[in-house]
Amino acid sequence: MFLTLLAVTFIIAALVSTVVARVFSSPVKKILKRIISDDISSAWQKYLTFAIYVVGISSGVRIRQLERYITEIDKDMEIITLTAERWVLEIYRTIIGTLQGIAWMLLVFFVFALIAFVIVRIFEVKREFKSRTDSPENNGSTAN
Repeated sequence: MFLTLLAVTFIIAALVSTVVARVFSSPVKKILKRIISDDISSAWQKYLTFAIYVVGISSGVRIRQLERYITEIDKDMEIITLTAERWVLEIYRTIIGTLQGIAWMLLVFFVFALIAFVIVRIFEVKREFKSRTDSPENNGSTAN
């Protein structure tokens, strides 16, 4: 019964991670192309997708919590039995844990992406200002 629960929580965490990875695929791709305007942005997108799976599955499948079903907590207490209610609770915990872990990871990514976007934008504005001031129209004009 424990192995079935472990397998089910793993599959659910993987499915939730897949859905989240697909939902955020397009925004992440656009953000990375904007910040890293190079072919390397696709490699970063693949890495971020991998990280979504790793964080999602590791957050959803909580091994320490599942150990309660196979080991005694104290010498005087029995091993917790898996009932239908516990199954529902573990499935719910898996979904919420997966989403919570991915949400924190994406929050960190988007905060750093926002900082990088601001830096890129500042350099673009400086470059644009410099190109306007260095243009021939501004250098050769005389005041009447």
